[in-house]
Amino acid sequence: MSAPEIITFGCRLNACESEAMGDHARSAGLGDAVIVNTCAVTAEAVRQARQTIRKTRRARPAAKIIVTGCAAQIAPEDFAAMDEVDFVLGNDEKMRPETFAALGKADTPRLQVGDIMSVKKASPPQINGFQARARATVQIQNGCDHRCTFCTIPFGRGNSRSVPPGEIVAQLRRLVENGHKEVVLTGVDLTAYGADLAGEMTLGRLARRVLGSCPDLRRLRLSSIDSIEADPALFDLIASEERLMPHLHLSLQSGDDMILKRMRRRHLARDAAAFCARARDLRPDIVFGADLIAGFPTETEEMFANTLRHIEDCGLTFLHVFPFSPRPGTPAARMPQLPRPLIKERAGRLRASGETALRRHLQSQIGKAVPVLVENGTAGRTPHFAEVRISGDVRPGMIAPALISGHDGKRLFGRVDERQCTAARC
Repeated sequence: MSAPEIITFGCRLNACESEAMGDHARSAGLGDAVIVNTCAVTAEAVRQARQTIRKTRRARPAAKIIVTGCAAQIAPEDFAAMDEVDFVLGNDEKMRPETFAALGKADTPRLQVGDIMSVKKASPPQINGFQARARATVQIQNGCDHRCTFCTIPFGRGNSRSVPPGEIVAQLRRLVENGHKEVVLTGVDLTAYGADLAGEMTLGRLARRVLGSCPDLRRLRLSSIDSIEADPALFDLIASEERLMPHLHLSLQSGDDMILKRMRRRHLARDAAAFCARARDLRPDIVFGADLIAGFPTETEEMFANTLRHIEDCGLTFLHVFPFSPRPGTPAARMPQLPRPLIKERAGRLRASGETALRRHLQSQIGKAVPVLVENGTAGRTPHFAEVRISGDVRPGMIAPALISGHDGKRLFGRVDERQCTAARC
């Protein structure tokens, strides 16, 4: 039987859940299905999902098209109204094997989207391995209790809920036993982890427990964090644990205090800069990525200049730049909007500044021998998450020492020394 096709938009959490849905669909005999796992973070993401659905129906007229994810959870009727769609599943429903088992029955409702705000328990996908065999992702948290004025994600994911640490450790052990050398802990609001659990559990304490319980895990990464909520145990790990990778992605959004207040963020620009300085003092080689929004309502040129300067103040290396996109029902959508051409122009300036910062980091790696997690036969990632195009005898999933010889402004180039690889137990 053929395998179902999974089309994933958005974050690592969606990618992790897509792996589980693929297993559920295969077990249910839905080999002819196409599952579109949508994202709602921007209007563009929703537009792309709808375009993909229409394109998929033209290419595969007999396929069963199942739409799920955050956009489907927030606006299920919009997707159900599309003639190309067979089923619409909510974010809670998509994680249940029985949901997919019922899709082959004649009387199964076309629309299955419940009240995500009523979900009180995290139901992480139970995955024993990822097809790529390199990096694995483990969901430790879902939902968000904060209400940033630009964001619809809480309405797609519900309130914050944490996975018990014992379940996380058990899944991590299975992944390591099945050959994964690097694992990413992911969630919607990662630094909120543990607030709803008994005892005093935090993200840093969980990471320490994971590393202590899984001695054969070679690399641990964290997905996007809110720097203002970083706990003391996390700083301790940054200082002392080499297996915690020296790359943190920060949810910053702006470098201007007034815009941060209008976004209803929980930090000021100086707080983010102080976090980066403290982390860099503890681990001098650490690098930072960040989410930044260009053209938030009421943003003046001076406010935008503060965000541009924030890239240098924080020493950012990897930028994810989002042109502001008003999301229906959010407070920011009702604020005075900037012209779209101006938003686009500011996003371009942020990206150009990010490209300069990335080139500076890549240049600093030339001549170094760095351990690269091989993702396929020609590419991998350094501990700092820089992409490397590699030559030499490598296979996906191995961690190979590579001598860095150059870069093209986006990625590094390196060659693996097989003798060093043997000594490093690749």
